Amino acid sequence: MLHEEYIMGDIKIGRMVLGSCATNTYFIYREGENRAIVVDPADQGTTIYASLFKNDLKVEGILLTHGHFDHIWGLAALKGAVNRERTEKGLEPIKVYALNEERELLGDAKMNVSEMAGRACTAEADEYVRDGQELTIAGITFQVIATPGHTGGSCCFYVKEAGFLISGDTLFQESVGRTDFPTGSMSSLVRSIREKLFCLPEDVKVYPGHGGATTIGYEKENNPFCV
Repeated sequence: MLHEEYIMGDIKIGRMVLGSCATNTYFIYREGENRAIVVDPADQGTTIYASLFKNDLKVEGILLTHGHFDHIWGLAALKGAVNRERTEKGLEPIKVYALNEERELLGDAKMNVSEMAGRACTAEADEYVRDGQELTIAGITFQVIATPGHTGGSCCFYVKEAGFLISGDTLFQESVGRTDFPTGSMSSLVRSIREKLFCLPEDVKVYPGHGGATTIGYEKENNPFCV
């Protein structure tokens, strides 16, 4: 179930590929600790929970890069399983974080395309964040980078300490996210990548919502949508 694992210093990032769209669900934690953050629980939330539990990883927060169905179908089940365990132990519930501009899309089954995909669902964050905000969860600090385009409230999460970016469906290896769904805009997407992501160091590793990893430097030279 845990398909890959990468090490940046003492921060580890693992990946599960889930759902009908082969979406990357990431889990991030510091080596030697069992506190983890999950990004984009794509589907099969109870399976995500069980896989992390089996590896002695306890979820302390969930980040959403955007609100499309294939990135949130597993959210309710994962959050529910985690919070049941935490309640039994007398711990506070975990929080889900998303960009404020994604609030409407998350809450509308037509806008987030889940209705069209055959499993209508909605979601909401416990905390809506803003561009440039820093979140420290499980001892790891994430910088929120608003990248409208794939959706109006898409964002990326940058871990400067470890030199990697979770890009959601904004930036892929030699490609970008589609923009033909509600709130999408190709001009906004390209502008977000050029102005918000391509200013990061070239050796920053990029982990996208679908497909394999890449780097900022490689995409600056080879991405046909943004060169």
